[in-house]
Amino acid sequence: MSEEPEVTTISEKGQVMIPQAIRKELKIKPRTKFLVYGKGDTVIMRRIKLPDMKKEWDEIFTIMDRKNLKISEEEILKEITEDRKGNR
Repeated sequence: MSEEPEVTTISEKGQVMIPQAIRKELKIKPRTKFLVYGKGDTVIMRRIKLPDMKKEWDEIFTIMDRKNLKISEEEILKEITEDRKGNR
C-alpha cells in the first residue's frame, strides 16, 4: 500500500482520476468495476470482479455432457422467461 496519500480532483461530470501509482500498484485497468460506499466525508471504492459468464456457461455444459443430460435452447429460454415472470 502507498505510504503517502495522493491528491486527486473530481471533474464537473463527477469523475475521479485514480493516480497512476495507485492504478499500477492495484493493477487497475480501464473498465474496472467498483463498488462505491459513502458516509460523512468518506468515500470508499472497492474493486469488484464480475464473473466470466461464458466460462461458467461452458462449465455447465461440460458437466451436462459428462452426465449425458440434454436440454435444448428453446427449453433454456422458456425457463429463463418463466423465471423472469415470477412463475416459479
